[in-house]
Amino acid sequence: MLDREGFRPNVGIILLNTHNEVWWGKRVREHSWQFPQGGIKFGETPEQAMYRELEEEVGLKAEHVKIIGRTRDWLRYEVPDRFIKREIRGHYKGQKQIWFLLRMVGRDCDINLRGTDHPEFDAWRWHDYWVPLDVVIEFKREVYQKALQELSRFLSRPPHGQRHGGARYLRQNHGGRSVTDMQPAAKPKTE
Repeated sequence: MLDREGFRPNVGIILLNTHNEVWWGKRVREHSWQFPQGGIKFGETPEQAMYRELEEEVGLKAEHVKIIGRTRDWLRYEVPDRFIKREIRGHYKGQKQIWFLLRMVGRDCDINLRGTDHPEFDAWRWHDYWVPLDVVIEFKREVYQKALQELSRFLSRPPHGQRHGGARYLRQNHGGRSVTDMQPAAKPKTE
C-alpha cells in the first residue's frame, strides 16, 4: 500500500521505562540498532498498527504500555535504490511514519523477542533517551532525530534517585525469558 508519492505508511515506536530510557533493539544477525517499526496494513489505523507491531516485534501487549504521545504528522525517509527490490523501483520511494511514545507499565520479563516465526531483533537494552544515531542505518537517522525531538516534549522527569547513566545491560531473549549478560552494553563515544 503506497501513497501517490510512493511512500508506504508505517509506524515507529519509542518505548520508555520509568527512568525515561528507551528500548533499543538489535536487528537479527546485524550490528544495527533501532526502534520497533512496521507497516500499516489496509484498514488499520496508525494506533492499531502500532499495537500489532509492538506485539510482533517486542512481545508486549496493550496492557503492558501506555500511550504518552505521537508525532503530529507523518515523518518521511527515502530508501536508497540499492535497498529497493528491482521490481518495485520507480514506484516505491520510502516510508512515511507516525511515531508513538509509549511508557512501559509492564515488566522487563514481559518482553519476548521470539513471539513470531520471523523475529526482528535478537537482543535489546535500555538506553538514555538521546540514543547514538550512528548505529542506525544512515537513511533513517534524520527521521529518528525528528521523532526523538518532537516527542521529547512529553517526557517527565524520573523520580529522584532513579536516574541511570548510559546504556544499561544488553539483554538477549531466549524462548520468552529475558537473560541479562554480565557485560554492560557499550557506552556511546563522547568526543
